Amino acid sequence: MLEDVCEKAKALRLKTICEQLPQVMELAGKNNWPCLETLSHLFDLEIETRRHNRIALCFRQSKLNEKLTIDQFDFNHHSSRKKQKTRILNLMALEFLEKKMDIILIGNPGVGKSFLAKAVAYAATQAGKKVLFTTAMDMINHLIAAKADQSLLKKLHYYQSPELLVCDEIGYLGLGKEGSNLFFQVISQRHEAKSTAITTNLPFADWGKIFDSTTVATAIADRLVYNSQILILEGPSYRKRTKQHDK
Repeated sequence: MLEDVCEKAKALRLKTICEQLPQVMELAGKNNWPCLETLSHLFDLEIETRRHNRIALCFRQSKLNEKLTIDQFDFNHHSSRKKQKTRILNLMALEFLEKKMDIILIGNPGVGKSFLAKAVAYAATQAGKKVLFTTAMDMINHLIAAKADQSLLKKLHYYQSPELLVCDEIGYLGLGKEGSNLFFQVISQRHEAKSTAITTNLPFADWGKIFDSTTVATAIADRLVYNSQILILEGPSYRKRTKQHDK
């Protein structure tokens, strides 16, 4: 009978129940568990395994290369961090995802923009959310290549589908006309449908330097700002501080 139940569980793709059934039945016998309690325990094991598997999959698919958490963020490094501490911590609750809000992190290199974006992204993966982390140039290069081999729609869907898209390092290099238009397509598709987080070293007034024209820059900024959390980080580079501390 046990083997028969295992086969049926396997047919239903209840892998954990199939694997744990002998041990659980033995435990149930020793503790005189009623039938419903035994079944409930088996389903709890299945659900928990699937939750862990989904979290692991979300992290693998996110393209994050590290697991950064907010407790590693030094809020005492600069007053701009202290002043926005509550707002930053609230982001970790991920309510902005439900509201389809965007996040814009602005500041000079080394002030913590990418760290916060990655910390939010990692928190989202741990909540079982589909996340994708990319740099602006990497995304544009992939889109241009997809356009050349007639797979642009598929690649646009790749960037449209995550519940959270993190686009890092916008502003270090101009995207050109083609890149600007492709970036606009990604933002337009995600607008009010999914959350996007971007980090940039340039204020909105200078976005014409990133994109091919002021018109495109304005259109992109309007969509991102419409329903967003904007955090401006200031102060010296945290990376330089760490290097000086190590000397």
